[in-house]
Amino acid sequence: MPNSLKFAFIGTIGLIGGVLASGAACAGDTAAHGAGVWQKHEYSFQFMGFTTTYSCDGLADKLKTLLIASGARPDAKARAGACSSDYGRPDEFARADLTFYTLAPADSAATSATTDSRPVDGTWKPVAIAAHRPRELGAGDCELVEQFRSNVLGMFTTRNVASNTSCVPHQLSGSNIDLKFESFTAPPKAALQKQAP
Repeated sequence: MPNSLKFAFIGTIGLIGGVLASGAACAGDTAAHGAGVWQKHEYSFQFMGFTTTYSCDGLADKLKTLLIASGARPDAKARAGACSSDYGRPDEFARADLTFYTLAPADSAATSATTDSRPVDGTWKPVAIAAHRPRELGAGDCELVEQFRSNVLGMFTTRNVASNTSCVPHQLSGSNIDLKFESFTAPPKAALQKQAP
């Protein structure tokens, strides 16, 4: 085969390989994005822990932080529940009432009265929760993160959940907050535009 034909053949193979590689990259991007719909959730969260005692409003603030960090829509609400202690006072049976929206893939979401059927661009966002990530969380919130994972995280569309959180009752030393996952959510601008009125 003459050299000029060899180079043309090699160039053609290289061009085809480049097109296939870019096509594969686009396919990967498509898998990372998709249409979603917001689903409404209401949940009464009662904290049961040994190490930290929250006031009901303090518990609500921490839970709102966890909701937003996990990919809930920015209009998430967490309010102090029915508590025996006054505002700002620790309560052994602290509770908070949560109202929030999570994004579910449009093709798998069941339509109901609690679904906002307007489609939204969705993407998979990596989330890592640890002490001081978000900055409002400390080592004393270890049991709260465990209970959030068990009771609330299932309302989100997640994948690749890795929980290495370990809490030592009645002490901060030895406790470790380490929760990682990917959450299907809207990019920040789209999330703000699609808030319920």
